Amino acid sequence: MLSQWLDEAPLAREDEAPALQGDIRADVCIVGGGYCGLWTALHLKQRQPSLDIAIVEKDRCGDGASGRNGGFVLSWWRSFGSLTTFCASDEAIRLAEASADGVTEIGGFCAAHAIDCGWRQDGWLWAATNQAQDGAWRLVVEALARHQRHPFEEWPRDKVAARSGSDRHISGVFEASAASVQPALLARGLRRAALAEGVRIFENTPMRRLKRSHPPVVVTPGGTVKADKVVIAMNAWATALPELRRAVLVVSSDIVASEAFPERLKSSGWADGLAVSDSRSLVNYYRTTLDGRVVFGAGGGFLSYANRVERKFDGASPRAAEVAGNFRRTYPAFGDIAIASHWTGPIDRSLSGLPFFGRLKGHGDILYGLGFSGNGVGPTMLGGKILASLVLEAHDEWSECGLVRDSADQFPREPMRYFGGAMVMAAKRRIETLDDRGQKAGPLTRAISGLAPAGLTPVKGHHTETKP
Repeated sequence: MLSQWLDEAPLAREDEAPALQGDIRADVCIVGGGYCGLWTALHLKQRQPSLDIAIVEKDRCGDGASGRNGGFVLSWWRSFGSLTTFCASDEAIRLAEASADGVTEIGGFCAAHAIDCGWRQDGWLWAATNQAQDGAWRLVVEALARHQRHPFEEWPRDKVAARSGSDRHISGVFEASAASVQPALLARGLRRAALAEGVRIFENTPMRRLKRSHPPVVVTPGGTVKADKVVIAMNAWATALPELRRAVLVVSSDIVASEAFPERLKSSGWADGLAVSDSRSLVNYYRTTLDGRVVFGAGGGFLSYANRVERKFDGASPRAAEVAGNFRRTYPAFGDIAIASHWTGPIDRSLSGLPFFGRLKGHGDILYGLGFSGNGVGPTMLGGKILASLVLEAHDEWSECGLVRDSADQFPREPMRYFGGAMVMAAKRRIETLDDRGQKAGPLTRAISGLAPAGLTPVKGHHTETKP
């Protein structure tokens, strides 16, 4: 299976959108039917209902990263330090505030469109599980305080342990705007809303080639879409385009889901929708489900050579035993709870850990947005606003924000990127294993670890998630 979430959100064959057959014309063609593509279509329809929009999706809408992630709906408050590398402080504050407001906006959209996706806005706990992690949030909290912003509430140790259901959490800060969601049901709901707005969706329709003509043409196995504007919203799969191949690092994130044990969860104190992450660079992230399971994920899995999204990113996780072990160490009281399912998926990790948007070099009618870096459930809604403004050639707060750039930062060329990345991640993993034991890594391991870009393995205060 691709994920337990997708198994819980089946799409009957008769409900699948047709594959494209023949040549069509559209005002806008969006390549990719996940969160980013669907939100872009919905925002465009809201702003200009007459637009003829076609989405081409290689599988079914939501079958990619949108249906496989941990279901965390987070803001950019914790990424304030990274935002300030692209924007002035005031703009970084605006974007962080917009992302927090965006979480609530998503919840409102779900309510208005009867999208039953297990929405719970119970906040996010950024926690420490060993002394090395303690205070990982300090720099970002202090930076925000200098701007009179206080989105994080520091909890005492006993509250951290009680609310998270484990005394392995020794400290932490709470951010109230965050939510958790059944991500595949959210994707299916956005799909339904887009269809209701008149968006044409073609599933099982992979893009085989992109003609950089005027207007551009998306070529699929069964036909073509000629459109005034083309939007690339393909997540990690966007690396198939040469211009974007080195703009992100494709790395796996892996998840296990426990069997249901609602009564024991309730007695542990962790029975609401509180989402939790620890503070390691190769982050562990975990939450409960409405039926009383724990979904536990771990970032920093395997890398893809030349950023090819291969079949190893689909289906069962090759790291299931490792991730299950992390779960049992974090929650030793649940050590007898069986693992019911596990899966993996690709992350489009940018150098900064933040998404970026722009026009394909040399072609202003081909737009892209990617690099959500494992935190896309919430920010893709804002990404849709940015891409909609770029499509409409508007000059507004979205098209001119700091995340819109003339060119994307580039990772090194192969084989340096692959072997260098693997070496750095191994060093990070070694350090974090020793941190758990209260031990220090040697100077060579620390030096190799220090070669990591912020978007792959962030420093304290610039924490980013690593989850699909």
